Amino acid sequence: MKRLIGFSTGLMQRYLPDPFLFVILLSFIVFILGLIFTNSTPYQMIQFWGEGFWGLLEFSMQMVLVLVTGHVLASSGVFKRILGNLAALAKSPGSAIILVTVISTLASWINWGFGLVIGALFAKELAKKVQNVDYRLLIASAYTGFIVWHGGFSGSIPLSIATPGHPFEDKIGVISTGETIFASFNMIILLALFIVLPLLNRMMMPDKNQTVTIDPKLLEGADHLQAATLEKEQLTPAVRLENSRMVSILTGIFGIIFLVYYFSQNGFQLNLNIVNFTFLIFGILFHGTPGAFLRAVSDAVKGAGGIIIQFPFYAGIMGMMTVSGLATVMSEAFVAISNEFTFYCFAFWSAGLVNFFVPSGGGQWAVQAPVMLEAAKTMGASVPKTAMAVSWGDAWTNMIQPFWALPALAIAGLKARDIMGFCIITLFVSGIIISLGMLFL
Repeated sequence: MKRLIGFSTGLMQRYLPDPFLFVILLSFIVFILGLIFTNSTPYQMIQFWGEGFWGLLEFSMQMVLVLVTGHVLASSGVFKRILGNLAALAKSPGSAIILVTVISTLASWINWGFGLVIGALFAKELAKKVQNVDYRLLIASAYTGFIVWHGGFSGSIPLSIATPGHPFEDKIGVISTGETIFASFNMIILLALFIVLPLLNRMMMPDKNQTVTIDPKLLEGADHLQAATLEKEQLTPAVRLENSRMVSILTGIFGIIFLVYYFSQNGFQLNLNIVNFTFLIFGILFHGTPGAFLRAVSDAVKGAGGIIIQFPFYAGIMGMMTVSGLATVMSEAFVAISNEFTFYCFAFWSAGLVNFFVPSGGGQWAVQAPVMLEAAKTMGASVPKTAMAVSWGDAWTNMIQPFWALPALAIAGLKARDIMGFCIITLFVSGIIISLGMLFL
């Protein structure tokens, strides 16, 4: 295992480009594939790319806020103490790796946005508390928990088909989460991953002479809890407002009242907007004053550049994939070689391939659903299991798709090549587990 990890991490360090260059290369690859496998002309492919370029603006802003609000909340004194007390449970590098994997997997199962941020923040806190733990593996372990999100409460595909009025209701009706998220086959896959992932990450710990650690002092941000030390004559009305706890308290009260209303109306239904809203409100409250909160935001936004500049390119790739019909061609190729026994497994693999180029669960389902649902109907296959096969495929290859890792990498201050060597091993092992589940459960 150590030799395998050494080879994998060395390969990624040497050959994996920065995520921005990665998305540029993906754009060229999709352009060429579209010319080969569809009837699109070069001019049309560029047209699809440009017209799709701004298709993820809302989602891009949501992801920026996931990063900023999560970072701000974690930099507050209250949250630091919570994470610090939890990190104190880890007594060795091995227990730190297991603990961060369990916490991030559980958090991602509850809500993917919550898990993505909490895992990275908790990994940073563990790096401060535990000596001689490999920082790269800590962050990679936090990110590997993200693989379970489509099988959990925030899985976009099972939640979509459980909602009346969804785009394919006329074909499959409304399918409850009892047949998808809480189905026995899905729960067994989840249980297997909950057991295997922490042990796998623990096994990937490098030798002591190859361990990459980080000085805990480098992870300590500025202390935003201290009020500005101003002379009495400098306390103008504007400055008094900036350092008024009452402003933060009133804003927090407004936010908490809305949260009570939201959960009373919707139950424990988390989505990206409500996660961001919760992080934002408690970030304002925990920092005490608007001035301290804004200084924390100023620090947090420094890591958002990758999301801001790269997500439009992914939207352009999605435009080429969907409008040209290339995503449909890929899906049909897998369906053509499948039978009643292998269909779910091939649906899972095809979704994993398409996810490289359409890294959005909802967008991918819109493209693949017509092909997969028709194939399921023809073969007499289970529609709920077909939907979950696509869901798991969408989550699976996120392990080596920098798109979703960007917020975690920004929080950690690492590059994609630093963690992807570990994530490749997770990709193969989890792929085997999920494939076996699709074949035999």
